[in-house]
Parts: sequence; structure tokens; C-alpha cells
Amino acid sequence: MPVGLQAEPSLGVPGKKRWAMVVDLRRCIGCMACVCADKAEYDVPLGVWRTIVKVKDTGHFPNTKRHFMPRLCNHCDNPPCVRNCPTEATYKHEDGFVLQRYERCIACRTCVAACPYNARHVLPKNRDRVKIGGVVDKCTFCNHRVEKGLQPACVQTCLGRSRIFGDLNDPNSEVSRLVARHKTVVLKPDKGTRPQVYYIKPDRAQTEQVFSAPHSYAARSDAEAFYRRNRGSKFFSGVL
Repeated sequence: MPVGLQAEPSLGVPGKKRWAMVVDLRRCIGCMACVCADKAEYDVPLGVWRTIVKVKDTGHFPNTKRHFMPRLCNHCDNPPCVRNCPTEATYKHEDGFVLQRYERCIACRTCVAACPYNARHVLPKNRDRVKIGGVVDKCTFCNHRVEKGLQPACVQTCLGRSRIFGDLNDPNSEVSRLVARHKTVVLKPDKGTRPQVYYIKPDRAQTEQVFSAPHSYAARSDAEAFYRRNRGSKFFSGVL
């Protein structure tokens, strides 16, 4: 693997790869399989995570909604963690991975403070399976798996196929097609980090019955039966 302190951005460069991830929020069911996969793959100790899924509840009973927001390192094209690392332990790979050289890390936490996505953590020294400790760690897009033609652990385990990974420079890749066809957003674009994790926001008309009445005969019959048994249609704001 070629190592460069701050490799030039490869997005759109012919002959180069630019690994990226698309997170389809319409598909995330909050099962936390991605979190468990990373824990198992890397022996992540209790209290720290390489990826998380934030959960938020909105509305008032009985009209409530639960939202899921997967978070991980954004493998930025302009990563502030690389620029601020005093020992050059953090570096950017030419294919877009932002990685760690553990033998250089002094756990000064400068990269932790520099990251606007709260995507880094310090590994404790008392680990059982893996003897690496006392250094900063983060999501690596599972570069050791990608180099062997495999998917990242979180993508492989995602039950709803909410996470899609691939080469953004390949127009035939699924991530490239999704970014081209859908309106995607990135986190904190104002920071100038140029993150390479893209989110597809859910369409409320598709995900919430409050905004979309059932159209098929079966769906309408089920909804009407539910309303009758619950004495009215107030549970879905009267969409029928």
C-alpha cells in the first residue's frame, strides 16, 4: 500500500480509485448490525465505537416517528485530522482512505479535536485479543478487506442494504449511480473537508403515512380496519 502524508484528491481523476460510501436513510432500520460488525472485526472495546447509529424520536404518542442516523469517519478529501497530526501518524491514502500508523501515534488527541465529525477515539491499553492500545483509532473503510475485493464489515452486515460502498470514479458502480440519480447530502459541508460519505434523505411522503394515504385496495382495507378498532382515524392524522 502506498503511503502519502496527504495524497491529492483522486475524485474524478482518470485511472484512480475514489472509495466512498452512500448511506440510504430510507433503508436504515436501526438494527445496529453495522456497529456489532465493527466491534467483532476489530475487537473494539466497550465504551468506544468505529461507527454509531444515532437514534432520535419525534412527535407525540400515538403519532411518533423514530429516525436513524448512521455515523462514521467521512474519509474526507481535505481531512483536518491529517493536517493537525504532529507526528504524521494520520495520513491520507491515494485511493481516499484516511488511515492511522499506530507506531507513530502518541495519543495527543489533536486529531480527535480537529475532526468535526467526532469520528475518532482512543483505544485503552487493557485489550484482550488485540495488543494495540493507548493510541487513537477510527473507521478505515475496512481497507484491509477492500484490498482483497471484499466489502467493509458494516456494509457486508447491513440488513436493510442501507450502506453501499464502492468506487465513485467508476460510473458503473452502485455508489456512482446513486450519487448521480439522487439528491444526496454530506455532513457539515461548510467545514470545507469535502467528506466522501453521502446520505440519501428519506422522502416523508414515502415513509410517513401522515403524508401519504394508502392507495391499494389491500392497504386501504387494512388501514380502515385499524381505524375502526381504534375508534377513529386520529392515529394517522385523518388521512382517509
